[in-house]
Amino acid sequence: MAKDTGFIAEFKKFIARGNVMDMAVGVIIGGAFGKISTSLVNDIIMPAVSMLTGGVDFSNWKIVLKQAVAGADGVIDASTEVAIRYGSFLATIIDFLIIAFAVFCLIKFLNSLHRKKEEAPAAPPAPPEPSAEEKLLTEIRDLLKEQK
Repeated sequence: MAKDTGFIAEFKKFIARGNVMDMAVGVIIGGAFGKISTSLVNDIIMPAVSMLTGGVDFSNWKIVLKQAVAGADGVIDASTEVAIRYGSFLATIIDFLIIAFAVFCLIKFLNSLHRKKEEAPAAPPAPPEPSAEEKLLTEIRDLLKEQK
């Protein structure tokens, strides 16, 4: 088998780097968090908003530009309706704001951890070792004390 060179080797090196793996894990967890956030908006927040607005289904809020038309068999084909579905759009905006707030809180937490590490007081520097003169003078002092 031929040795990998050029583009393929560079790609393998790129994939094997740790930050690429961290990014992949982040994307997977982000996707799962997005589903949780969407469920929170659609299943908890929007029903509460709809209840406050008199029971109107929030996802059905729309401005109809062109009514749906009936087919040859007399059945109305909903796919022919043209509408601006602003209720669904508002739900998506709320979903985005929840995700953005969660990411903001996570980054704020991580930044506070980094600041605590930086603010930790450094160990005081060790006192400088006495010079040769100071050591000699200390010995002379000790010898003089012994003679008295």
